Amino acid sequence: MQMNKKLKFMLLSLLILFFVLFIFNQNLAESFLRIIFSTTRNVIHPRLNILNMFFEHIILVSASTLTATLIGLLLGVFVTRDSGRNFLALVESIISIMQTFPPAAVLALSVPALGYGFPPAFVALFIYSIFPIVSNTIAGINSVDKGITESSLAIGMSKTEILFKVELPLALRVIIAGVRTTTTINVGTATIAAVVSGGGLGSLIISGLIDNNTAYIFSGALLTAFLALVFDSCFSILESKIPDLNR
Repeated sequence: MQMNKKLKFMLLSLLILFFVLFIFNQNLAESFLRIIFSTTRNVIHPRLNILNMFFEHIILVSASTLTATLIGLLLGVFVTRDSGRNFLALVESIISIMQTFPPAAVLALSVPALGYGFPPAFVALFIYSIFPIVSNTIAGINSVDKGITESSLAIGMSKTEILFKVELPLALRVIIAGVRTTTTINVGTATIAAVVSGGGLGSLIISGLIDNNTAYIFSGALLTAFLALVFDSCFSILESKIPDLNR
């Protein structure tokens, strides 16, 4: 088991090193792509900068996920309180309906109101990503043994203290799992931001489709997959560090 963990860590480290060099060293990236696409005239886009697109993608995913996490956590907590429990079904229904809207449709509807660029892409990703966080927050808090909360009340803890010292710590692993799912999905979905000039790695994929250049498409898809892997690995490490207090 220990050997498997070390091997996995080494492979992940080598993969990260390769992609860091790929992103920061254009000559290396071009040499690598030339091996695969030897007959393609341009394997590196002459005007689009890979490093800039990579960070645009990270900013878009991070901003939308953090906002969805904050609002999703607040909503999840609210509908599990006595004062908000009557709104539980309504919140779940609204979020479920929002989830059925394709991000491309939300983008199209957002452009007339928000224009092109970052804002419509942010709104689309936010709407698409809030559902797993709200659902996992509700599931995590509701999974806390009622006997524990009743015992906490019995020893004189307030409902606020129970929330922050008992319920949220016990539900943390489930909530983090929701954020992990949201982030990984967002990395892939964020590529559509390029359709409304929102930047990110989707710009490279769209350019490849327009120019009929497979090397551009491959580069954009490869970097998007790498970013998803990095985010997922980070959350995996974070989850492993959180003790399972329900055991």
